[in-house]
Amino acid sequence: MFDYIARRILYAIPILIGVNLVTFALFFVVNTPDDMARMQLGIKHVTPEAIEKWKSDKGYDKPLFLNLQKENLGNKLTETIFFEKSVAMFLFEFGQADDGRDIGDEMKSRMLPSLAIAVPVFFLGLISYVSFALLMVFFRATYIDFWGMVLCVALMSISGLFYIISGQFLLGKLWRLVPISGYGYGDGLDISKFLVLPVIIGILSSAGANIRWYRTIFLEEMNKDYVRTARAKGLAEYLVLFKHVLKNAMIPIMTGAIAVVPLLFMGSLLIESFFGVPGLGSYTIDAINSQDFAIVRSMVFLGSMLYIIGLILTDISYTLVDPRIRLI
Repeated sequence: MFDYIARRILYAIPILIGVNLVTFALFFVVNTPDDMARMQLGIKHVTPEAIEKWKSDKGYDKPLFLNLQKENLGNKLTETIFFEKSVAMFLFEFGQADDGRDIGDEMKSRMLPSLAIAVPVFFLGLISYVSFALLMVFFRATYIDFWGMVLCVALMSISGLFYIISGQFLLGKLWRLVPISGYGYGDGLDISKFLVLPVIIGILSSAGANIRWYRTIFLEEMNKDYVRTARAKGLAEYLVLFKHVLKNAMIPIMTGAIAVVPLLFMGSLLIESFFGVPGLGSYTIDAINSQDFAIVRSMVFLGSMLYIIGLILTDISYTLVDPRIRLI
């Protein structure tokens, strides 16, 4: 297994390099530092002197790939925008945002609020989706299954913004059960009251698609030979479903679930922005709105790295649910 993980990590390095090169090209070749300065300072009233000063302050006044003004070969390669802004990311040196704050420190401080929402949504959502899908399969071809499918389609048809706005209006403003937005930094109770509504909306907004998907997986397993054999032995239907079908359906379930675990650190862009949660999701949205390219590049790199980690964890999880699978 360790050899397999080592190979996957080695395979991931070219992918990260490719993502880094594409990101660098989009931000510094297609969109030059001069263009960034004009967008930050104002296109109409900006002067060449102001552009040069902005580039000097942000470290964008150096050559892109090769600094011919330096005599030493190492300095020619290292004292460039590419090395300082892109290669340094592999050492987790993300630099500073436009407001002067260290991006790495901001990521660390904002990761906990993102996880405070994402982790409950992930675990409570997974349990709810699988349980509801099993219930529909157990009562398949009945009114419970039919109206359950109708409900899933209805949930899928509703925009995520509707859940957020409705939840804030009903639970926050009208009934005053929870705060409309914000995030508490006190004790657990103070924090939890701000998280109840985002967690509920996070689970509800993804319920329709996930329940339908899990239901399809379980129905495919119900038609296989081992299920007919279990029934022929006189095993009760609920035992067939929970003891055999659920166990054999774990591989596709793990594929979808484990792959997104690392991405939980990235937070939810929409939910965090609407509820004023200072997580990585709202951090990314704020950076896009303020055109802070350093933060956007850092978040793209972090997201790519976490996605690759998720794929590796998915392969490892296969061996836990299916002993026939070996990582070689």
